[in-house]
Amino acid sequence: MSQQIRLATSKDHPRIMEIWESAVRATHKFLAEEDLIYFKQVIPNDYLPNLEVFLLIENGESVGFSSASEGNLEMLFIHNDYRGKGYGKKLFHFMKEQHSVAKVDVNEQNHQAIGFYEKLGFRQTGRSEKDGSGKNYPIIHMHLHNNEDNLSDQDGNIFHIDL
Repeated sequence: MSQQIRLATSKDHPRIMEIWESAVRATHKFLAEEDLIYFKQVIPNDYLPNLEVFLLIENGESVGFSSASEGNLEMLFIHNDYRGKGYGKKLFHFMKEQHSVAKVDVNEQNHQAIGFYEKLGFRQTGRSEKDGSGKNYPIIHMHLHNNEDNLSDQDGNIFHIDL
């Protein structure tokens, strides 16, 4: 089994969009078809050219991708054929180590993603009624929890502080 993570180029954009659509159709059942079509147009034209996107490659096949900006995980998608096999976790840890990821925004209706990020140590810190495109898909803002965010009182009781 040969795995690598590398920076994507514009030649990778068609495969990135295949991965994105496969993942979104499997996990974003709440997304209206017209919004799916909208995102299929804006992601390769407006987002991908302006982000550093990293591909996770397994035996020569791109199975997932991710991008981060200023400590925020902007994208993490795994092709539906490869979901549930640890690729998302591997890609997240790479992004955390290489790009100091500590925040992520998740669609409120995407319960699988919320659970995934909670297992990785994220906690909800806020909510927005609309997504970053102004569409009516509420967003859950999550921050990576670590032990430094805890305080204890004189009796040793630990209190968590949401950042």
